[in-house]
Amino acid sequence: GGALPWEEAAALVRDATVVLEAERSLERVEIPPGGHLNVVGDVHGQLFDLLRIWDWQGWPSETNPYVFNGDFVDRGSFSVETLMTLLAWKVALPRHLRLARGNHEAHSMNVPYGFFGEVLTKYGAEAYEAFQGLFQNLPLGHVVNGSVLVVH
Repeated sequence: GGALPWEEAAALVRDATVVLEAERSLERVEIPPGGHLNVVGDVHGQLFDLLRIWDWQGWPSETNPYVFNGDFVDRGSFSVETLMTLLAWKVALPRHLRLARGNHEAHSMNVPYGFFGEVLTKYGAEAYEAFQGLFQNLPLGHVVNGSVLVVH
């Protein structure tokens, strides 16, 4: 057990930020005929719920893509772990795990709803600033097959 050292976590945040910087504010997602897309919203730091979703729906893959439609953090006790798990999958499968910005990927929500305090406790101010920079690069929505708009 134990926490991921910030030096390693920071490398993942940097890598994920680079991936997200290459994306547009409105990303287009193409699902082939007969395929499907898992759209998940508002996991709010509930790491065990996230793992349960993957247990039920399957792990992200080329044939089992996901859009996580914002609100990854706040309210739950494991926002850092939830976000880091999503970022690891985003870096590993950037075209098959999509992330969108929700209203909780913002400082104004992170202070009253818990992410700010959680990050300061687990990693410190430098980490919080890195997460805020990452949030600013998240797409705002996704268009699926040119016909379905997914926004938080």
